[in-house]
Amino acid sequence: MNLNDIHQGVVKNKARKRLGRGPGSGQGKTAGRGSKGQWSRSGASLSKLFEGGQMPLARRIPKRGFNNPFAPTVAVVNLAQIERHFADGQEVNLDTLRGCNLAKGRFDELKILGEGQLTKRLKVVAHRFSKTALEKIQQAGGEAVVLPGKKPVPRNKMKAAKQGS
Repeated sequence: MNLNDIHQGVVKNKARKRLGRGPGSGQGKTAGRGSKGQWSRSGASLSKLFEGGQMPLARRIPKRGFNNPFAPTVAVVNLAQIERHFADGQEVNLDTLRGCNLAKGRFDELKILGEGQLTKRLKVVAHRFSKTALEKIQQAGGEAVVLPGKKPVPRNKMKAAKQGS
């Protein structure tokens, strides 16, 4: 072996295979796609969930519960968390809660729940408040401001509307 033989046969840009150009090319007739069937045709594709004709896993597993994709996503924050992160007289709103990492991710509405005690006078701004949270904020001398948003329809009104129509 000589030093000038080391790179013999190494090509910088490999020529592409010219498929379907006659029997002399070695890639003629079926052009390396085998014979017949779905995969020999152009535009062939299968769903990622396709399992070769057997009953798919998504259909074999029993379905339970209910999922409403149109329901608003609600972020919840407890009064105990607010008590821990805010000083007396501060305003608690969406921006300040995001700053404290109490309201993370994407959501449509913010709801304040009444778990824990509140001893500080705070102005709390949110879309919804639980009854206990509202009472505890007012007992501490604070203020609860309801943001405008999608108003949830009470269940008894929904039933009445269905029966009326």
